[in-house]
Amino acid sequence: MSFQKENPVVKKSYAFAIRIVKCYQQLRSEKQSYDLCSQIVKSGTSIGANIEEAQGSISKREFIAKMQISYKEARETHFWLRLFRDTDILKPEFANSMLTDCEEILKLLTAILRSSKQ
Repeated sequence: MSFQKENPVVKKSYAFAIRIVKCYQQLRSEKQSYDLCSQIVKSGTSIGANIEEAQGSISKREFIAKMQISYKEARETHFWLRLFRDTDILKPEFANSMLTDCEEILKLLTAILRSSKQ
C-alpha cells in the first residue's frame, strides 16, 4: 500500500514499465534479437525507476536531474518503439498503443520539468 498521494506520472510510468517487461518477454519468446530487446527494456523501465528516485530527492536540483533522466529515457524508448514498429518487430497496433503511452509520459515529464524550473 502506498503511503503517498496518487501521483499520475508515477502511476503511468509504472504501468508502462509493466507493459515494456511483458513486451520484452514476448519478444524473447519469439527469439527476437537480444541486443535490440535489451535496449527497450532498459530504457523503458528506467523511466519509472528514475521518477521513483526523484520522489525521494533531497533537493529540488536532484529532483530535476532525475526527472530529466526520465525524460531522456522516455525519448530513447520512443525511438525504439518506432524502430520496432517500422521494422515489423512489433505489430503496428501494439507499437502505436505503446507510443501513445510513452507520449503521455513525455508530456507529463515536460510539464513537471517546466514547473520545477520556474
